[in-house]
Amino acid sequence: MDYLQDLNEEQRRAVEHIDGAALVIASAGSGKTRVLTYRIAHLIANGVTPHNILALTFTNKAAREMKERIAKIVGYDYAAGLWMGTFHSVFAKILRYEAEAIGFNSSFTIYDATDAKNAVKLIIKSLQLDDSVYKPVAIYNRISAAKNNLITASAYQNSPHIRVRDEAAKRPRTGEIYEIYANKCRKANAMDFDDLLLYTNILFKNNPEILAKYQQRFTHILVDEYQDTNMAQYMIIKMLGQVHRNVFMVGDDAQSIYSFRGAKIENILNFRNDYKDAKLFKLERNYRSSQNIVNAANSVIARNKEQLKKEAYSMNDEGSKVKIIKALTDNEEGFLVVKELFNQYHQGDNTYEDFAILYRTNVQSRILEEALRKHNIPYKIYGGLSFYQRKEIKDMLAYLRLIANPNDEEALRRVINYPKRGIGLTTIDKVVNIATSEGKSMWEVLSNISAYRDYFNSGTIKKLYDFVQLIEKYRKDLEETSAFELAKDVALQTGILQEMRVDKTPEGISRYDNLNELLNGIQEFSETAQEEDNEDNLASYLENVALLTDMDKDEGDDKNHVSLMTVHASKGLEFKNVFIVGLEEKLFPSDIGGDITEKSLEEERRLFYVALTRAKERACLSFAVTRYRWGNVHQENPSRFLFELDEKYLEQDLKELTHRPAFLSRSNTFGKPKYQSSKPSYASGVNTNRPAPRFKKLSSTTAPSNFKPDEASAFEPGMRVIHSRFGAGEIMKIEGEEQNRKATVKFISFGEKTLLLKFAKLQIVK
Repeated sequence: MDYLQDLNEEQRRAVEHIDGAALVIASAGSGKTRVLTYRIAHLIANGVTPHNILALTFTNKAAREMKERIAKIVGYDYAAGLWMGTFHSVFAKILRYEAEAIGFNSSFTIYDATDAKNAVKLIIKSLQLDDSVYKPVAIYNRISAAKNNLITASAYQNSPHIRVRDEAAKRPRTGEIYEIYANKCRKANAMDFDDLLLYTNILFKNNPEILAKYQQRFTHILVDEYQDTNMAQYMIIKMLGQVHRNVFMVGDDAQSIYSFRGAKIENILNFRNDYKDAKLFKLERNYRSSQNIVNAANSVIARNKEQLKKEAYSMNDEGSKVKIIKALTDNEEGFLVVKELFNQYHQGDNTYEDFAILYRTNVQSRILEEALRKHNIPYKIYGGLSFYQRKEIKDMLAYLRLIANPNDEEALRRVINYPKRGIGLTTIDKVVNIATSEGKSMWEVLSNISAYRDYFNSGTIKKLYDFVQLIEKYRKDLEETSAFELAKDVALQTGILQEMRVDKTPEGISRYDNLNELLNGIQEFSETAQEEDNEDNLASYLENVALLTDMDKDEGDDKNHVSLMTVHASKGLEFKNVFIVGLEEKLFPSDIGGDITEKSLEEERRLFYVALTRAKERACLSFAVTRYRWGNVHQENPSRFLFELDEKYLEQDLKELTHRPAFLSRSNTFGKPKYQSSKPSYASGVNTNRPAPRFKKLSSTTAPSNFKPDEASAFEPGMRVIHSRFGAGEIMKIEGEEQNRKATVKFISFGEKTLLLKFAKLQIVK
């Protein structure tokens, strides 16, 4: 087979393994997608029917790319027969086929996270609970976690252990909210993302004949990113693979970073406990990164105890050593990082798309954006508001969802008075109350609105009747009309498009353009469906949109920009040059949720490993000595990960940058830090034309009252000063008298600024 010549020895061994369980540990940049793709092609080439192959991924993009590669090897007809897609898309398909077995209609709606959170919020409000205690997002996350662990609403309510935890959290009615939410979804013929996996488990567990049908169908099961699977996904795979046991898992325990989504690293670590005879393959050659980057990453991840041992290596050039930048303040960090980026851009054969700046939390982007704008460097932030979460898009999609499933109450609430048709909140609340008291859906009440003349005046009844007729008109065309034609009619005839067209503000024009782009996307869906002989109807389109994941990166047309994103969002991507910023204790590693434990630290270390291995040629790490948080200046300690890097792969001697904090001994790499105070000072990361000033120590919890600004009368030209926001600088000149004294200060990071001294809050550096 010619395609096998493209593989190295270990990749080829994995691909040629046909029967029996196998685990492929694929370290960063080792060609795991190629192995998955070629193995599927190899199965088909060896007589396995495509219809009998189930391949599961975590992103639609990964599934599409793999299918295209497979088609080039075995032909498009063979590739079209594969059961390939994300967990949610594949099992949504099965649930539609088998919906009646679990009490749903096959046209069920799929709620995204926003819809689900809105539904939970309304339940909390209806129960008259304090939403500062029963925070909708927190309750939704609690319900989501329960579902991912296969805990149904009734099981949740009946668990003494769970009840004790909720009472301790002062939210004893969480189970009641979960139960109401589950019933509400069932009545609306709707499932949220977590339900797709929960109900698949229920379907297979309660219907052995249905499980047996799919066990026989899927003779070979392949899973990408197995380290990211949760309990629900693990159980589905285990049930489906029981008969043939031809399960082929590909993943890397060193890149398991999604525990906050329910992912369990134990699934990959304990794989061979479930499949005693499983073959183990290790893909250890990194084709992406230079030797220095791979070796530096290895030196850090080796400290984790929970891991499958491997030794990643690179045969690329040795490459540049890892650079570390130290800054006095977080603002200065942004300035120095962008300055280094700017220098690299002009020194080498680079375009802006070759650069990425990665951070632990989204809030860190602001300072970086300001610095990039000052240098006129184009950039794009990834992980912001999704196109499909914009109001105008959700409004339009809500109309389409309601047409496909009139029991979808989230969609109904959203569009019943949009565009405005005189149906206010009081009317909607009355409809809700009637539906609740009579055990009906809102649509059932609206469809027979003339029977409720005692509740509504004749004008309101007519408005509600007209709305129902509008939706029913489109429902009649559901089967015969393409998704695009139906959507276009809705946009025109409901007045949505016209309302946006008359709004000539920049925001209005943007909304109009977004709606047009949505219609373009629906047209593209219709054309593709017709070309590939797939179903071109509204239900198919809505499912396609609902199953888009936040892990599918929207690359867009214009790529010549610096990419800014969280480390989590960067997984699966690669860049020539990578900057990892904010490497400070309590920030990276993060202590969100309390003190750092050994388990949480190991995940943070894996996250750092993922960040570093995104880089192909150059990696630059940065930290700040002080950072502004919640209006206070805090002294920061450099991240322990910096000290875990082997110094032979670094440009600088770490001693030049800072003293090692006491808690960073080689034998103690986790636990609550016991900081040793050290005087922050400039080092090699700062390039200035004059000797760098040393600043008096700030305590780790410095408040504004402790950061004592000197009196306006105390300042003179030539003095070195510090400002809580702008950092270090020197007074160039002073003008004015008494209350009107102004100082021109040349700050290292922000250049010259003129400040009125009575308000400036400057501190003289002694």
